[in-house]
Amino acid sequence: MKKTKIIYWVTTTIIFLFEGVLTALTSQTEVAKQGISHLGYPPYFGNALVVFKILGALVLIIPQFPKRVKEFAYAGFVFDFIFASISHFAVDGMNFQSFFPLIFLALLAISYRTYHKLNKT
Repeated sequence: MKKTKIIYWVTTTIIFLFEGVLTALTSQTEVAKQGISHLGYPPYFGNALVVFKILGALVLIIPQFPKRVKEFAYAGFVFDFIFASISHFAVDGMNFQSFFPLIFLALLAISYRTYHKLNKT
């Protein structure tokens, strides 16, 4: 159980830092804005994405949120990572940027699995 708890918190913290903190700190930079437009999305899409990423990251990291809300946050990040990968692949072809979101999808899957293991006991 201790090992499961450590794995859960490590993976969830990585997702929180990458999707919550890093997104909040860099979302209004010129590089981030260029990245959104490079993929063909309008500027308002980037702003909406940032809001939902930060809210989802907070839901995952704060234990007091109801399980159902956490399920929605996990689902939202699954869609985010899959569609980020597809967007990069469609625009830039097969490169590291296309596979990078899938690395975080794997971390999210580990977090999700350990979350449910911890809630069974």
